[in-house]
Amino acid sequence: MNQIEKLIEELCPDGVEYKPLGSLGVRNKGIPITAKKMRDIADNTGDIKIFAGGKTSVQAQSTSIESKGIIYKPSIIVKSRGYIGFEYYDQPFTHKSELWSYSINENGNINQKFVFYYLTTKSPQLQEYARATSVKIPQLSVKDTDTLPIPIPPLVIQNEIVKILDTFQSLEAELEAELEAELEARKKQYEFYRDQLLTFTERERVRWATLGEVSQRVSSGATPAKSNRGFYQGGKIPWLRTQEVVFNEIYSTNEFITEQAVAQTGAHWIPENCLIVAISGASAGRCAVNKIPLTTNQHCCNIELDETAVNFKFAFYWTAAHYEELKALGRGARSDLNSKIIKNFRIPITPLEEQQRIVNILDKFDALVNDLTSGLPAEIEARRQQYEYYRDQLLTFKELSA
Repeated sequence: MNQIEKLIEELCPDGVEYKPLGSLGVRNKGIPITAKKMRDIADNTGDIKIFAGGKTSVQAQSTSIESKGIIYKPSIIVKSRGYIGFEYYDQPFTHKSELWSYSINENGNINQKFVFYYLTTKSPQLQEYARATSVKIPQLSVKDTDTLPIPIPPLVIQNEIVKILDTFQSLEAELEAELEAELEARKKQYEFYRDQLLTFTERERVRWATLGEVSQRVSSGATPAKSNRGFYQGGKIPWLRTQEVVFNEIYSTNEFITEQAVAQTGAHWIPENCLIVAISGASAGRCAVNKIPLTTNQHCCNIELDETAVNFKFAFYWTAAHYEELKALGRGARSDLNSKIIKNFRIPITPLEEQQRIVNILDKFDALVNDLTSGLPAEIEARRQQYEYYRDQLLTFKELSA
């Protein structure tokens, strides 16, 4: 920072000029291509990359699409729908028509990588803007990015910042790779001990029951009609969807419904500490425990357990450990589960004190591996925040007065 501050003081003490992003080069259009076509032409040995919405992309052969749709200049790709962000890419590529990209004219006073790094500081702000101004999926328009003001400090400052951030990002990637490898090792260690703790012999004090036999109530929820604004607008009742059921404890939900929705639809409250199992599609078989009372959609099987027979957390760990076995019981084209299948799923019932002992051990492993407020995931997140902090400091400039 001291080095950059000295350069700013020397070369632009009164501030820097800001220019609209759209004026810095050429905006590239995408190509009309469906998700199916992308899957059909995907080829890991391909010489071009095709970008779709969010973080989706595939490699493909350039001969599989029209040559006029291929962009050969290094460019900044705008992820404009759902996930809002930017990606710098310096190899031949193309993208779907709902995306666009900028090939910055590096005419002696602009470093394109500098522009990219600056844009990454604006991603959170643009994500919030897109969410607030979109009816359904968060989405930007071309105008939103064309008019985005970009600071243009002297090239020597741009180059120095790019050099620093490239180095920082390289070191960050190495550190994250080490932490990810450590995390993966811890996960395997956790799974090993979990499986050991949840393996019972015939000589142990254990009886087998079904989840239905050790439950007080098994129910599903409902999805109130999206067309009825009274079911959602101003809602404060937590409403859980299956994409939030990911072998976790649930303390909040992404969506909320109203008292009217509970009164007029099949959505109903379930108490805390239920075992929730997703029953539909790609999420089928995943489970979670709700730590707050909430409502769910119809694709959640909600099991209120008999606490005199089974510890809810023990039931969660058992079900999570046997995810593949439960998932394999799915039926139909999408391998969906249903409440009957889940109620008939067998679980070992040991004395409650033994269940609690197992839960205590697994809770410690789970916190280390999965809890974002402690352990390795927190360290990984701290590294990312550290990078973002210094990046934002480097890319903050006073605007030159007119």
